[in-house]
Amino acid sequence: MRLKTKIHLFSTMIMLVILTLTNVGIYFLFEKTAYRSEYSQLLTRAQELTTSLSKTTEQMDARTIIMAHVPANGAVRIGKITVASQTTFGSEKINFDINHKERYTIGAFNGTKTMAISVPAIWPNGEVVQVEMVQLMEDLKDSLRLLKLILIAVTIAAMIPIVASSITLGRIVTRPIEKLTTTMIESRQSGKYEKITVPLKGKDELTQMSRTFNDMMEQLEQNYKKQEQFVSNASHELKTPLTVIESYSQLLLRRGFDNRAVAKEAVEAISGESGRMKEMITQLLELAKTNGSMTFQFEEVALYPFIQEVTEPMRIAYDRAFHVAGDVDISWVTDRARLKQLLFILLDNARKYSDGEINVQLRQMDDQLKISVVDQGGGIPAEHLPHIFDRFYRVDKDRSRKTGGTGLGLSIAKEIAQGLGADLTIDSEVGVGTTVQISLPKR
Repeated sequence: MRLKTKIHLFSTMIMLVILTLTNVGIYFLFEKTAYRSEYSQLLTRAQELTTSLSKTTEQMDARTIIMAHVPANGAVRIGKITVASQTTFGSEKINFDINHKERYTIGAFNGTKTMAISVPAIWPNGEVVQVEMVQLMEDLKDSLRLLKLILIAVTIAAMIPIVASSITLGRIVTRPIEKLTTTMIESRQSGKYEKITVPLKGKDELTQMSRTFNDMMEQLEQNYKKQEQFVSNASHELKTPLTVIESYSQLLLRRGFDNRAVAKEAVEAISGESGRMKEMITQLLELAKTNGSMTFQFEEVALYPFIQEVTEPMRIAYDRAFHVAGDVDISWVTDRARLKQLLFILLDNARKYSDGEINVQLRQMDDQLKISVVDQGGGIPAEHLPHIFDRFYRVDKDRSRKTGGTGLGLSIAKEIAQGLGADLTIDSEVGVGTTVQISLPKR
């Protein structure tokens, strides 16, 4: 069953049930109110009769008074005296079966409901008697029948707008869903990331769903483009060293190893490009790992000696000056291995693109820890800074090839920083140097 049909049926049935319950409530409320009104009128008549009887002294006068107070569609019984409306009851026997524990008793006479009451009165001879008065509720029966017909007619008439409104509601609810479905089908068939039109001022859940769908499609499109760009860049980056290796291999095949200078140049080039390919593949695998199941184990780390542990091997390996400055007593909860990996990437970049001393500054500001890696290299032009964390992005491609850069290091650093909950920012000035700052929140 389609959603639109379900909405039609459900909303119509709900409204029908509500309308029926309302009509039933109206009917019984009217019936109860009418009974009270009939009882009040009958009681007033009976009280008037008892008042008149208390003022007379002759039994014959009492009978006359009773006849004067007989309801038009009823009867009165006092002891053995019964006076009834001839037009209503005729010669038929009247049933005065009264429950004296209740205010009134509902009975029946020839299929018509009757109401009977009993009140005490003083007979002319001083005897206390029960005045029993009964009345046919013919008018009430007609009124209830008319009310029933009116309520049924109202229910039938109300079904037209109810059905129309349920159809309209179904269309309002399902129209965005149908658009969504149609757009999905078109996107699947065309291979494009189609979006649906969303009202600018809409604030309901359906509009929110449409906007969420458009945001999702936009994100999917961006991810797809990034994936395409990543594959294209990876292919290009891997193709370049392979081309170099192939060229030098063919050179060796043509000239052999007789020319030692050429052979040495070829072997060195092949070795260098092979190492670069190995580094690139390692970084690609690391990048894929950061996008997937990178895990973090947080522990308290004494940062000053920790940073010295990271910089000391690099100082020895590259014969470069690394200076660590800051509070020696700072401890912070972080992932030791991931922070070491992040620092190594930043320090390695600083080493590759500068010749002077590299400074690592450590300081705590309120609930944040700031670790800054400062170099005195050539700097990065301002127009390149927004793209510096993009995969395979390099400011100077020729310089990157000379330094062995792949354009993936800062992308990996950004992923690690996000996993640590840290902000990674770069401030650079051409001819002055570059400062990369890690801002770690307190845990």
